[in-house]
Amino acid sequence: MVERSAVLERRRSPLQRMSDELTAGSSAEVSLREIPFLAQIGLRAEPGTPSAVALEWALTGPLPAGVGDVTQLPDDRQVLWLGPDEFLVVAPDEADGGASPEALTGELSTALGGLPGQVVDLSSNRTTLELQGPRAQEVLDKSVRLDLDPVAFPAGSALSTLLGVVPVILWRVAPDTWRIMPRSSFATHTARWLLDGMREFV
Repeated sequence: MVERSAVLERRRSPLQRMSDELTAGSSAEVSLREIPFLAQIGLRAEPGTPSAVALEWALTGPLPAGVGDVTQLPDDRQVLWLGPDEFLVVAPDEADGGASPEALTGELSTALGGLPGQVVDLSSNRTTLELQGPRAQEVLDKSVRLDLDPVAFPAGSALSTLLGVVPVILWRVAPDTWRIMPRSSFATHTARWLLDGMREFV
């Protein structure tokens, strides 16, 4: 039987082959890197129902209450609001001390039990790009139609939007730090699109 550690070592992220290209295209003004293998668990539950309460109990914290909200939970977990009854749990990679996506999905599914709702492991569905630096917002302003001013889109907010023509989750984790989460099949396109927007700052 193959040990879990060996399985983790053999994983290949969607942008692993672009690692050197991402580094070469970065500067002190704006940098781009992949944060691979984050656990991403999709939740469906009506706020205020027993289903939501059960999930909040298992998460040891509240689900986001409104558009763009992100709740911070213990163990460096966050929950992003994606829709009125749709949420995304994001947690550290198993290799970095987080629970495996399978274990986290099982834990939340057990808490939900037979109540209405859904718990789905979406970890392989998306990868995560981190765009960081004083010019990061300017790079995004070229391709995102949202108002990214810190007053309109403060740190700790996340929204589903388009980056160019690619659907992504855009998450401002700090004033100059953004996470862009495209589907894995669009990862290379998204990374190259961002690198092109960064050229004037490198």
